[in-house]
Amino acid sequence: MIPPQPRTRTGTFDELLAEGASVPTEGWDFSWFEGRATEARPSWGYATTVAGRLGAVDGPVLDVQTGGGEVLAFALGRASRRPPLVAATEGWPPNVRRAAHTLRPYGAAVVAAAEDAPLPFADGSFSLVTSRHPVRPLWDEIARVLRPGGAYLAQHVGPASAFELVEYFLGPLPEGSRTARDPGRERRDAEAAGLEVVELRAERLRMEFFDIAAVVHFLRKVIWMVPGFTVEAYRPRLRELHERIEAEGAFVAHSSRHLVEARRPGGPGRPGA
Repeated sequence: MIPPQPRTRTGTFDELLAEGASVPTEGWDFSWFEGRATEARPSWGYATTVAGRLGAVDGPVLDVQTGGGEVLAFALGRASRRPPLVAATEGWPPNVRRAAHTLRPYGAAVVAAAEDAPLPFADGSFSLVTSRHPVRPLWDEIARVLRPGGAYLAQHVGPASAFELVEYFLGPLPEGSRTARDPGRERRDAEAAGLEVVELRAERLRMEFFDIAAVVHFLRKVIWMVPGFTVEAYRPRLRELHERIEAEGAFVAHSSRHLVEARRPGGPGRPGA
């Protein structure tokens, strides 16, 4: 989401629910939220960082769980030069189609692959693997498809991300849920797969929702936040939250993000170059 000023909200509770429930959820374009919700950006600027690396890499590139391909397209469009080969994987059929359309002008091939399945590529195929917000990084697979000296550069969702919103609907979650996606644990998992973590940075960032339609659309789009979310199932809690937002002006939560770069040992040059 992007950080504009909130717009003046209009519509009744029922109208806002209907609006939030009707917005298409394909891809990772969050422009609909402009004026309705904000999320601070991490200081490292992931898409711009990837663009810089794409301009320097000499070998094939893979983007894992590309969504609708929007982030990769942004980076390719701003890279000083394009890699000789770019591929992307995506598991959700509507996003596979969207990503193929979005990335076609950049010559990138989109391959349908489930998020928890082995990557459908040969060992040592890529000089650079990227991913923005993978559901779960498959470290053994990432290490397998990287060439010696190649790098994995990604932005991951961190622990307890947006849990103020999640626990509003689900109630207090067990400690194991709060500590999942811990960057220190991910470092250990990456190293266990044979990778060398060369950078790991974490930040916690402010989110604001300015109307209940934004909450509904967010939970429909990011489906793992409140599994099985529907307007009908959570209507009483949505009404309470609507009234709270009307009284306070916004519902505040905090996202958790970390930037990770991991290198497969061996090979010349800088990671991913």
